Amino acid sequence: MRTRMRTNRAAALAALLSMLCLDAGAAGGSIERGRYLAKIGGCNDCHTPGYGLSGGQVPEAQWLVGDQIGWNGPWGTTYPSNLRLYFQKVSESEWLKAAREKQLRPPMPWFALRDMSDEDLVSLHRFIRTLGPAGEPAPAYLPPGVEPQGPAIRFPQPPS
Repeated sequence: MRTRMRTNRAAALAALLSMLCLDAGAAGGSIERGRYLAKIGGCNDCHTPGYGLSGGQVPEAQWLVGDQIGWNGPWGTTYPSNLRLYFQKVSESEWLKAAREKQLRPPMPWFALRDMSDEDLVSLHRFIRTLGPAGEPAPAYLPPGVEPQGPAIRFPQPPS
């Protein structure tokens, strides 16, 4: 009887510790949540070549390597950065700070990052880091008046 009580107590304690560990992991962000956010948040739409044209049928091993297609408008020309290389260089705290600042050029929806919870941002960071480095850096930003050499999606000047 005593042995069974000890076994039951040990099992209950193990279950409680397991639940606490799961909760702690969720509070700090999870890789699965980051994968989900990258999919539904539109990260792949710009940062993964061919993602939109294939209906999202790009293998995960090829995700988030940036693109050579420029986004040209009154701000100049921006290119979707290689997030896999970027996230290898920044810590979670550096990423949280960067995501909260309006420092990105159009068409990047910086306000979507600003409005995410810390947990979601950490989840994105952890997921993208698990993909590992791959690909090459995206082309450099071109200021207004400099014509892109490769393909570019052009945005008109907004009405005044």
